[in-house]
Parts: sequence; structure tokens; C-alpha cells
Amino acid sequence: MTTLDLKKLLILRISEIEDLAFLEAIKTILDSKSQILHLTSEQREEIKQSQEQINQGVFFTQDQLDEEFERWADEN
Repeated sequence: MTTLDLKKLLILRISEIEDLAFLEAIKTILDSKSQILHLTSEQREEIKQSQEQINQGVFFTQDQLDEEFERWADEN
């Protein structure tokens, strides 16, 4: 079955569904696959800077953060 054949079959099958909850579930699935993340230029710049910091080794691992949190929690 080709992609086009499958799309046609799905369109036909969906057009026959009367159950609103089921259709909403299908919509949720489709929405989760087609979400496009729109970033501002500032957000893109921050991501670029973060990637550069990671490449330079300027970051903390999760283990380091966990240890820091434990120290902080013990002090308070």
C-alpha cells in the first residue's frame, strides 16, 4: 500500500466515524504530530548561545545539580 493509498483509506474511514470523542482523539494524535514550534529571534539566539556553551563544556550535569541541591537542602 502506498502512502497515497493509505491516506485515502484513512480519509474514507474517518469520514464514516460519528463518535465525537473518537474524532477528538484522532485530532489530538494529529495535532501532536504537526505542532510547529515558532521561536522569536531572541529565543533562537539563546538556544545558539546555549549550544556554544555546551560545546565549550560550560554546563552542569544532572548529577552535579542533584549534588548541589542535596547540599542546599541539608543547609536549610
